[in-house]
Formats: sequence, C-alpha cells, structure tokens
Amino acid sequence: MPITINLLSLLLYTFLSFSITSGTHQLILVNNCKESIWPGVLGGAGHPTPNDGGFLLNSGQEVVMDVPDKWSGRIWARQGCTFDQNGKGSCYTGDCSGFLHCQGKGGTPPATVVEMTLGSATSPLHFYDVSLVDGFNLPVSMAPVGGGIGCGMAACEVDLNVCCPSALEVKVGGKVVGCKSACLAMQSPRYCCTGEFGNPQTCKPTLFANLFKAICPKAYSYAFDDSSSLNKCRATRYIITFCPPK
Repeated sequence: MPITINLLSLLLYTFLSFSITSGTHQLILVNNCKESIWPGVLGGAGHPTPNDGGFLLNSGQEVVMDVPDKWSGRIWARQGCTFDQNGKGSCYTGDCSGFLHCQGKGGTPPATVVEMTLGSATSPLHFYDVSLVDGFNLPVSMAPVGGGIGCGMAACEVDLNVCCPSALEVKVGGKVVGCKSACLAMQSPRYCCTGEFGNPQTCKPTLFANLFKAICPKAYSYAFDDSSSLNKCRATRYIITFCPPK
C-alpha cells in the first residue's frame, strides 16, 4: 500500500508540475551593450504585459520572462533613461509614457522593435521579426534555443546610427542616438504606407528603406517588406540580445 500511495503522489506531482510549466515560453533578454538599457514590453490586444512593461537591464545582465502560449507582443530597448524614486522620468529613445513601467504604452520612435506571435488558435507556429518600421536606436536580435530545422534569427546587428542620413538623425548632446524611419521624418502617406498607399501595390520601398535593408537584410525595413524578414519556428525559449556580437 505505501508503494501505491507513493506512486500516486509521484504521478500527481508530475501532472501538477507539467500543468504549471506547460503552455509557457521563456524570453531571455540579454544586454550585450556597453551601457544600461531599459527594455520596454507591450502585449498585443488581449494579451498580458509581463514585468510591468519595463525594467532596468544593466550591461552584461540578462533576465528571463515567462509568457503564455499564443502570446503576442513587442519588445524594444530604451536608452539614456533617468527615473526618480517613483519611476517617473524620460529616455533619449524609446520612451513610453515617461515612466519606468510602460503601462500599456508603446515606445516613442525611433526604436528598433522585436515583434512576435507565439502560436495562435489556427496554427502552432511562432512568428517573429525585428522591425525598423519605427526607425532604429540599438542593434538587436531574436533567435530560438533549439526549435529544429527552419528556425532562423531575426536581427539588425549593425549600428545604423553610424550611417544614418542626416535628414533622419536624432541627436542628444551632439551624438546620434537614433535614426528615424522615412515615415517619421517625412510624415507623408507615401512614406508611411497609409491612405491610398496602404497596400503593397502602391507603397514601395524608399531610398532610405533600401538603405536599411542593404545593411540589415534580416529586418523589416518598411511596412510591406518581403516575407524573408519574417521568421517561423516552434521553440520553448528564445534569446533576445541587445547589441548582439557581430
């Protein structure tokens, strides 16, 4: 009898452990930059926002975020931030609502954005990309841990601030800290792919989008970029690296 009870206890423990851990994914955020950053996180419509939407990540540190199956959202880096003891302040780039915790707000462009949908009601596949549609502030990559054949890396691994056209530069204290998208700089439907240009037939890549694409071929350069920038996979863990090694 004791053996049976112990066996049942073990099976129950295994079942409960599986129930708690299954259906979740880990996002491992790594700061490989020389300076501290403040990642911003925003869950998509109907999805939770982990870690209160924002936190400090010092140089060389990493943090693990657990997100549920079918989670959809975006992650970006904020730089040059200062916050008081109440978490109120501002950042050079990627600022969200002027608080440490983004409170459901997205980052102010320009900002390099990691986007993902980790499964859906119709497909178990995970889709993820690095987008320059909102401009650029820091290099970043997203890669699966395992996942099998066909799982790729989404990335913009080069510092576009170094080669940013002067018309798109965002400077703080004489230093270029961000590179605007053509949409943000020109504020025109033609560059923003809106209005009569809101489809892939009428909205074509600009000279600036082509420049971004040439330097960062693994990232979306404009709203209707080719599908090679979208990665498909099915893994339980992904590593998001800010300032990835070249």
